[in-house]
Amino acid sequence: MDLNLTVNGSSLRADVEPRTLLIDLLREQGGLTGTKWGCGSGSCGTCTVLVDGKATKSCQVLAVEAEGAQVTTIEGLATDGQLHPLQEAFWEHFAVQNGFSTPGTIMAMAELLENNPSPTEADIKAWMQGNLSRETGYQQIIDAVKTAARHMVGLNGQESAAVNNGGIGDSVKTRKTRDLLTGDAKFIADMSLPGMLHAAILQSPHGHAIIKGIDTSEAAKMPGVVRIFTAQDTMQHIMPMPVIWVPPNIESHFLPHPSGIVPGSHSVFASDRVRFAGDQLAAVVAETREQAYDALAKIKVDYEPLPVVLDPEEALSEGAPQLHETAPNNLMIHTVFGDKTAVEQAISDAEVVVEQRIYNQRMMHNTLEVRGVLANHDAVTDQYTLWTNTQIPFPHRLLISLYVLGIPYNKMRVIVPAIGESNGCKGNLYPDTPLVLWMAKVLGRPVKWVDTREGFSRNTAQSRDQVQYGTIAGTKDGKITALYCRAFSNVGAYPVINAPGQPLALIGRSITGAYAIPNPCYEVNVVYTNKVPTAPMRGSGRAEAIFFMERMIDLFARKIGKDPAEVRRINMVKPDQFPYENGLGWTYDSGRYEELLDMALEKAGYADLPAMKQEAEARGKWLGLGIGSYVAVAGVGNSGKMAGEGLMSGTWGSSYIHVAPSGEVAITTGAQPHGQSQDTTFLQIAAQELQIPMDYITLKHSDTSNPIYYGQASYGSRSLSVEGPAVQKACQKIIQKAREYAAYLFKMPIDLIEYKDGKVIGTPAPDQAVMSLQQVALMLWFAWDLPEGMDPGLEATAYFDPKNFNFPFGTHIAVVEVDQQTYAVSLKRYIAVNDFGVVVNPQVVDGQSYGNIALGIGQALSEEARYDPETGLVITKDFDSYQIPRAGWLPKIELLRTETPSASNPLGAKGAGDVSNPPVAPAIVNAICNALAEQGVEHIDMPITPEKIWQVLHASEPVTA
Repeated sequence: MDLNLTVNGSSLRADVEPRTLLIDLLREQGGLTGTKWGCGSGSCGTCTVLVDGKATKSCQVLAVEAEGAQVTTIEGLATDGQLHPLQEAFWEHFAVQNGFSTPGTIMAMAELLENNPSPTEADIKAWMQGNLSRETGYQQIIDAVKTAARHMVGLNGQESAAVNNGGIGDSVKTRKTRDLLTGDAKFIADMSLPGMLHAAILQSPHGHAIIKGIDTSEAAKMPGVVRIFTAQDTMQHIMPMPVIWVPPNIESHFLPHPSGIVPGSHSVFASDRVRFAGDQLAAVVAETREQAYDALAKIKVDYEPLPVVLDPEEALSEGAPQLHETAPNNLMIHTVFGDKTAVEQAISDAEVVVEQRIYNQRMMHNTLEVRGVLANHDAVTDQYTLWTNTQIPFPHRLLISLYVLGIPYNKMRVIVPAIGESNGCKGNLYPDTPLVLWMAKVLGRPVKWVDTREGFSRNTAQSRDQVQYGTIAGTKDGKITALYCRAFSNVGAYPVINAPGQPLALIGRSITGAYAIPNPCYEVNVVYTNKVPTAPMRGSGRAEAIFFMERMIDLFARKIGKDPAEVRRINMVKPDQFPYENGLGWTYDSGRYEELLDMALEKAGYADLPAMKQEAEARGKWLGLGIGSYVAVAGVGNSGKMAGEGLMSGTWGSSYIHVAPSGEVAITTGAQPHGQSQDTTFLQIAAQELQIPMDYITLKHSDTSNPIYYGQASYGSRSLSVEGPAVQKACQKIIQKAREYAAYLFKMPIDLIEYKDGKVIGTPAPDQAVMSLQQVALMLWFAWDLPEGMDPGLEATAYFDPKNFNFPFGTHIAVVEVDQQTYAVSLKRYIAVNDFGVVVNPQVVDGQSYGNIALGIGQALSEEARYDPETGLVITKDFDSYQIPRAGWLPKIELLRTETPSASNPLGAKGAGDVSNPPVAPAIVNAICNALAEQGVEHIDMPITPEKIWQVLHASEPVTA
């Protein structure tokens, strides 16, 4: 069909199929990839464009429906190179993190401001209901829209905290942000190569079944199909995925791996049977994506369904379906942290004992950007190139080359485009990644695969999913003497590369939280089931541990009739106890736990709680206030300690710095940014150390061909506090070499050479004996006259391996109201007081905190991966069935922060990327239970929905669900 419309002021003519969507027309024929595909149902809003001035979900409109229309995309919003006020305000207010949701949100807000030049915060939230941006937490977006509105009506905008240059502690405007605001940044789905083919991957609809046969004959005849692959094609060429977290000296039952070095996980294709609904069986490669998926629907698989087991306790029971021959009774790991005998005795001796079953429900990472891979193989050089949206490019290079494809490490290159949110799920190695790479070699053409939203729900790792049986014991006056957690962790059908770390050390060594408990113990069974494999998620392990501790302490306080805040105060680790050994293997570095508790209570008006409850009661509401105090291990390292936990990898940080003869400074690190603004924070560290403007410095990353031969990537709130000190050390090496060279040229002892304001200065003659860093670099590049033993050039490589982890901490408080008629829960206030040690860029850290809080709100109130109990199929397959928080759910988040430096790194920094997530869910659940306390409710498992509250309140007998 012939189509003519105007896009961003220019005519666009196209011949399209009737089924072509407007988003596909814009992206594929218009080349306007700033419009993003996120869900295909219009729920997420990433595809929003303006059609005749109206915000429109372009994935829900056929291209032919836009005939003759005026269409504006994010690429057309700026005029004459000048950003639109919305784009400027988003930048100023740090409202852009990974940027995937940004274009759609800005386009929706553009219509709002056109129709309502002076919107209230409520107006903005209401308009944003169609746009998801959980990773931002929405607050900075709301502030940005308010500022843009003021600017557009000629008023001064709200003063921004952003500055253009600065050192540690300044809210410097984030680099690399303009491309995200204008749609110029390229994500994996936006990329293409000449001659590129497209892949579609067939997933099992059964959670457990024997594969009796696969018929691809009809699919192979479909238009555009190049080849179809099954297990028969790959099993001799592609090894199973490796597992690199193998806990030593404990009972474990992993799957074999041909290398004999590491255990194995699932293969790229199931061959004999499928073990979860999402297991891969075949791949179609075709000329277009549409042709690949059309052919995929024609593949016929003969299944013999088997019984499924989804619950970890049931999976251990006699007669349960068995998943793996190497794991009798489906048990992967059993271990104990702490002295179980001593804990049992302390519980027996205690005045007060409280027991509770707690379920930390299975969560889906549900990033707006799905996973994708683009691969190429050069037959002449035998060079493999992989583009993928991973947060671990160097581990991808190593694991694929060494353990999956068996190719030389130096023949493998991994490039990471812009990443649209991860929440941890893009920190794994999935079977589809090496599969696509191998298919590109076999076919001799580039191959691209981008998942679907439903596919993402079935094959991308999920998280949490732990049943905990807790016992807390102590005295009637509030002193806790013992804590015991017996847990059952659901690892799913296969162990993802580092999955064992979550239910073991990250939970097991963290269950005491911020409290000095003399007798703690954690015992866990890690169990295989017919669910999607699990892996770390934002707050991984710490979230489960802190939720357990904070619920148990509230239940303990209720049992003895004491104020829960006072019970926390009695048991918190005191400032003079640091460094503090928690009895489970963590040594806390520093903290002021009680001080932050008091700050949060004061901010919340805790003393007025009885009056607040009474006032809410008069309005037909039950009001509750909940506390979530936390300490969370972060800064993953030191390498030796991690080896002791079973991680088969180093965890050091690395940095390479080169000062060009022209004076520009280029830094390469092993970290992989995906929303943390490392392009800015690492430059702030270097600018302060080198005492030069940030504009002279650039950061290289996201490509394993950069000067660093191996890097550790970004995960576990480690980048700033582990990779950052490596940047700092490399800068210091640069300065030291510059001083040594200056001492030689100036013929002075080195102790008379000062480095100041980006210059080396001979202090006896500061006006004559002086060179800028650029002059030093130029002279060292010439290398005409070097001291003996000094190499040409001004460059340095540094590594940092911390002696200990670091331990950020804080207290969060939630105030909720529960409607007495509908049982709807309303979050009225949220106060978060955190301590991340020394903070390099406050507004960047605040943005991470907002995102952490939004995720925790979702876990407390709505998010849960649900399965069909008969087939094992994931039924929360989209954003309609899996509800993540929208802007209207959140009150204005009240952030406070203190700085208690860590001694584990020279920056004094502590992790901030995911550690403020763990206190969120317990604060909200504690608040709801507090609101319903007079109705006899002690505990409700997450997510707490109106239906659950109704069931508890209307049960025939008292229930603690």
